[in-house]
Amino acid sequence: MSNANPQGSGDAGWPEYLTGGGQGGHGAGAGSEAGSEAGSEAGSAGASAGDGASSAGGAGSSTGSADQPIGPGAPRRVIGTPPPAEARTMLPDHSHDGPAPPPRELPAEPDDPVRANKVELLVAACFILAMLAGFGFLVAYGTIGVGSIVKVQHSNWALGGTLGVTMLLLAIGATIWVRHLMPTVERTEERHPMKSDAKDIEAFKETFEEGADTSQFVKRPLVRRSLIAATIPLAVAPLFLLRDLGPLPGDSLDTTVWRKGLRLLIYGTGRPITPAEFSSPGSLVSVGPEGYLDDDDAMAKAAVIIIKFRPGQLYFTNENHPVPGKTVKNWTVDNIVAYSKVCTHLGCPAALYDQVNHHILCPCHQSTFDATQGARVTFGPATRPLPQLPIGVDSQGYLIATGPFNQPVGPSFWERG
Repeated sequence: MSNANPQGSGDAGWPEYLTGGGQGGHGAGAGSEAGSEAGSEAGSAGASAGDGASSAGGAGSSTGSADQPIGPGAPRRVIGTPPPAEARTMLPDHSHDGPAPPPRELPAEPDDPVRANKVELLVAACFILAMLAGFGFLVAYGTIGVGSIVKVQHSNWALGGTLGVTMLLLAIGATIWVRHLMPTVERTEERHPMKSDAKDIEAFKETFEEGADTSQFVKRPLVRRSLIAATIPLAVAPLFLLRDLGPLPGDSLDTTVWRKGLRLLIYGTGRPITPAEFSSPGSLVSVGPEGYLDDDDAMAKAAVIIIKFRPGQLYFTNENHPVPGKTVKNWTVDNIVAYSKVCTHLGCPAALYDQVNHHILCPCHQSTFDATQGARVTFGPATRPLPQLPIGVDSQGYLIATGPFNQPVGPSFWERG
């Protein structure tokens, strides 16, 4: 490609332009101005000299009237020539553009890195021990039975101890982490409107990212992984605890172990009782079914109280089923009546007896039942009377059950309808 600007013209060539030689154009312009003045003066002196000066002045005028202004301006780039080197940069450098970034609100590193490394090991040890204690809770829950009072006690010790150690070690590890691994910073936050604008949201994002750096959670994988491992048993524990929700009770809540022919045994001594031995009016004794006094599951529903009344104190019905406000006469022996000991409110033992008013009292929530009127509710949150147990005597004169309860004992439940 040939140079469009011949040598000696008013505009500089592109090699001179790229190398900073554009001052030549300015020099040529100055020369043309000088030639114009010289041509004008020579015109009055002579024709031949005037013609030469005019041609020189015309060349200078055409050059001086180009697109570029006369003077020390940048030279015009000719079509087809490459742009300057700075304009050809693909990725311009803007590193120095704009204001400098604001300083961090929270430091990213602890004050003493060497001490922080030692603290990291201590925190990780707490979390690992917490994980082991959590797995110990799961093992204890799955292996220690609760068939007796001693086993229940051992289960409580094991479950409470392992779960308590798990929580304690997690708390100790987290406390050491915050107090000795993270930098110490004092911050004061002023009150501000509840609604956040875009600037506040961006500031929160920046603070959150700085806080993540300050917490060392990302930078110290040992602490992070040991903490995650320590929480695994706690995440799995609900799966073990859900085992207590099943199986469904079915009709086990509807019935007790009482059946016809079972003797009433005094709770505590385990001996049977005759009506003659229970002849003092106003007396109350707790009894249970023969063969089940040591069965806690059975006694939870089968506990019974028997009360002795004077003749004429009971409000009887001759029906063979309960009647509101009445005691079934055929289910008593010599004015001795048997009621369930399980309160119909929340299942507490209703075993307190007011001899003057003939009221059975539940100590938990003060439900009160009138023993002379079929144990109907006279006060408290209970909604139905205590079920009456049919009783009689056997061939040896001992009190026995002549049948089961004719309704479920204890609190009402959904399946009862």
